Amino acid sequence: MRVAPLTRAAGAEAGAGEPAIRPLSRGGTPSEQELWKLERHPLDVEVAVRQVYAREGADAIAAVPGETERLKWVGLYPQRQGGDAFMMRIKVPGGRLSAAQIRRIGELAEEFAGGPEDDQVWGNRYCDLTTRQTIQMHWLRIADVPEIWRRLAEVGLTSVQACGDSARNVTSCPVAGIDAGEAFDATAVVEAISRFFTGNRDYANLPRKFKISATGCVEDCARAEINDVGLWPASAADGTLGFNLLAGGGLSDGPRLASDLDVFVRREQAVECVRAIAQLFGELGNRENRGLARMRYLVQELGPAGFREELARRASFELEPAGEQLTKGWRGDHVGVHPQRPDPAGGPSRFYVGASVTVGRLTGRELLEIASLAERLGGGEVRLSVDQNFILAGVAEEDLDELLASPVLQRHSPFPGPFSRGVLACTGSEFCRYAIIETKAAARAWAEQLDRRYAGSAVGDRLGVIRLHVSGCPASCAQPQIADIGLRGATAHRGEAIVEAVDVGLGGRLGREAAFADWVSGALPVAELPAAIGRAVDSFASGSRPGERFGEWARRAPNDDLRATLEGAAQKSDGRR
Repeated sequence: MRVAPLTRAAGAEAGAGEPAIRPLSRGGTPSEQELWKLERHPLDVEVAVRQVYAREGADAIAAVPGETERLKWVGLYPQRQGGDAFMMRIKVPGGRLSAAQIRRIGELAEEFAGGPEDDQVWGNRYCDLTTRQTIQMHWLRIADVPEIWRRLAEVGLTSVQACGDSARNVTSCPVAGIDAGEAFDATAVVEAISRFFTGNRDYANLPRKFKISATGCVEDCARAEINDVGLWPASAADGTLGFNLLAGGGLSDGPRLASDLDVFVRREQAVECVRAIAQLFGELGNRENRGLARMRYLVQELGPAGFREELARRASFELEPAGEQLTKGWRGDHVGVHPQRPDPAGGPSRFYVGASVTVGRLTGRELLEIASLAERLGGGEVRLSVDQNFILAGVAEEDLDELLASPVLQRHSPFPGPFSRGVLACTGSEFCRYAIIETKAAARAWAEQLDRRYAGSAVGDRLGVIRLHVSGCPASCAQPQIADIGLRGATAHRGEAIVEAVDVGLGGRLGREAAFADWVSGALPVAELPAAIGRAVDSFASGSRPGERFGEWARRAPNDDLRATLEGAAQKSDGRR
């Protein structure tokens, strides 16, 4: 049987007169990674996996210069353990999955994602929900990858360009189309952008990863300000609903909030707008120094006005000034039970239920349970959020009690404590070669410990949700810079020992008053962290103003006082700064 390729031929999506990216337009000496990409197109690795590596094994990959890097273009990373152990990331544009799709992922996890032994915390055969609405499977063998791809393709899923120097999964509001307060449903735009870039060889060799969000939600659910391209809702002077354009956001080292380019993008222009930005980035982005290759450095170099000028040269439509911004604030998550937009045909009321998946980890069996619930009690689909949670939509009011009593929602409650609700964690040293500390198990333990400490107390009732983001290294995959409490992996000396530690940032947020967290304490040993956070919460309780949230208080409090609080020194944090 002939297997359909995951990628498309060059020019498959090219429009009439569409310019190709000229990757070395900037000049200079290309980095080693750029030379690998020029030597052989990264998407060609798909054929090599099918025809060579699946038969000859993982050692054959290591024998080819740059091949481990190219594997990213088909969503594969070697695990920290080395050998024949790989992680696969599955793209889910906008976070929307049918019940059949999430069942298929659960089946694949059960069959192929078994580690050598059960983990003491997680067991085995589990998946991770990510901050870009994707799903990651671990412990895959390279021989099984073609079969996994085949079964994913049967239900319309792919891992192509979930990683690599190309357009990643396009994120959006997870309740698009059912949110009663959204300006418009951007799902069609999200899917069109994803279709254009996925497998498109003409736009699959960019200087670095290219992250896109597009939403009609007015609560910044897609986190536009930290994407390379952010399309968030706006109204043009003639009343047309579309997007205002942000560009150049990102975290990691050198974090930057995206710049407003003063451009209104009509919905039918969105694909062409993002295509033109990809061309701009591909031609003028830095291909000499990987550390300066993200698009935010290009926006910073050119300035928003200069970047806009370059975009105007490449876009096939005339740029018009930004419209009225419709974003009201930053919601943060969709946990809980919420009424959906009323049925225009007058049908019965429906609800969506957001489940809190502490640090985003689910077993294959749990995915099968979720698929069954979606079919039996919901609208037949599952939504993934950028908070590493899942949402079941289309639930009738009379079915809510049965849904909430289901075993999987008893484990992943829609009514969690403030820390369990807000905790995020990257893969960490369990699987990632770059991580300095273990994250998933530790973050869950910290959240549960802190929830127990404040359960039923007056302080606990005031906390609401505490966004505790744990990233194993400076790459910031868990987005610590936008958290109430952001943690970044480090090491510390304690006597003669070197121990796992974290840098601690406080007071990050997105929305109309977006600001990154201030890094107020460095290399705090992880064994001391729960007590340190407890002191900060107690200081918040005694020093905050009426109605003030923890993150707002942390932005107002002096950093020296916050540092002293975290490190246990005598301190007084009364909110002066």
